Amino acid sequence: DGLKDPKGNPISYDRAYYIGEQDFYVPKGSDGKYKSYDSPLTAMSDTLEVMLTNNPSHVVVNGAVGALTGDQALKSKVGETVMFIHSQANRDTRPHLIGGHGNFVWATGSFNDPPDTNQETWFIPGGAVGAAIYTFRQPGLYVYL
Repeated sequence: DGLKDPKGNPISYDRAYYIGEQDFYVPKGSDGKYKSYDSPLTAMSDTLEVMLTNNPSHVVVNGAVGALTGDQALKSKVGETVMFIHSQANRDTRPHLIGGHGNFVWATGSFNDPPDTNQETWFIPGGAVGAAIYTFRQPGLYVYL
């Protein structure tokens, strides 16, 4: 049946971007440098110890530092409607589009439910995938964080 706004009208979009927010828990040695291991199995004990702190050593988007900058930046044109699909497996997250907002937001990814509207920041619980749609109305640099 497709996406619907709160009044039941159809919603469409021109493009979609996936943003995967990942936490990494990399053990450090007594010298403060990150450790390396011969295999995931040999790293398991130290990695679990770091994970129990619930304090990741690295938080990245789409698997790498700078993955959505430079040539890999998310692009759109004035008048385009873009769906942002955002996931975070471990922690709660609060995406925000500086210069824009979520015209329609499904914070827990349930497209069967009516979307929230006009959200500056939206809350996505850890382990969930949320989605937001925004229509770009003017040129410029928009920052998704």
